[in-house]
Amino acid sequence: MQSIPIKTYAAYSLDDAVRSCSSSGAIFSLLAELILDRQGVVYGVKMSADCYGAEFTSVTDRAELGKLRGSKYLQAKVGDTYRKVRRDLQVGKTVLFTGTGCQVNGLKGLLGQDYDNLICVDVICHGVPSPALWRKYVASKEQQQGEKLKRVNFRCKDLGWSNFGVKEVFQGIVIKEEYIPLKESSYMQMFLHNYSLRPSCYQCRAKKEKQSDVTIADFWGINDVAVEMNDELGVSLVLIRSKKGEKVIGDISKGLCLKEVSYEAGVKKNPSEYYSVAKPPQREAFFEDMTKISYLELSRKYLTTKKRPFKAVAKKKIKAGLELLFRE
Repeated sequence: MQSIPIKTYAAYSLDDAVRSCSSSGAIFSLLAELILDRQGVVYGVKMSADCYGAEFTSVTDRAELGKLRGSKYLQAKVGDTYRKVRRDLQVGKTVLFTGTGCQVNGLKGLLGQDYDNLICVDVICHGVPSPALWRKYVASKEQQQGEKLKRVNFRCKDLGWSNFGVKEVFQGIVIKEEYIPLKESSYMQMFLHNYSLRPSCYQCRAKKEKQSDVTIADFWGINDVAVEMNDELGVSLVLIRSKKGEKVIGDISKGLCLKEVSYEAGVKKNPSEYYSVAKPPQREAFFEDMTKISYLELSRKYLTTKKRPFKAVAKKKIKAGLELLFRE
């Protein structure tokens, strides 16, 4: 099991406007602005122009940061991003790289050496959904709406951070917006029931070896730890994993509401920090069906049968995972 971080914080940006369009507490935005102000480069994930996929890209200007904000719940194309990062590092640019734990570890493996000018931030990851399922979903929704999907916000906070949903914007002759509560989003429910994840997610090596400097996530359970920080705009869990990470969080601390907490309290309701999700017995059948039947038929087949709620399924695993974590 991985080592305990140097420090653990509950945190959020004091800029409410930026926080409202971020997944949780807008820690990424503050870190990115810091690097850009130092003439550095920020790497992260954006949605493709047609909204049919997600891909890594780099930005060098604050005006471009908006496309990197917010969670994208599908596997992103890496392409030649790692090589671009290496080129930037070799010419002396400061680089902020953000991604999942496995993507950070993949970058470190390609680099083969440490760079003082590289800061890596990973997000606590439940697992990575199939891009093929997302494409099938978008095609189905566009056919239903009769318009093209132009924007998607997987973590829309219109009804509050802890009650987030998915907002989709379709554009044709007129612009249509659709807000889908999390429990009613078939795509997100397939993700949360673990059907659509890549095979390696069920035994994630990155959870046992974190090579990032900082890990960020939603601080689920904040009401049990620091209820005064929860104004429903979003609170981040921040895990400091290196001295470099400690320094950059210190450098942005003036723009933060920051409270140090114990690691146990921080991860108690975020078990994806330390354990991989269980592989459903229907997983192979799900992927076979994904190529054979319509999206609507797929969602009806896998989401209408009675199942234990996701939180109930996770509860026993959370307890078992914590017991194992703190024995080692």
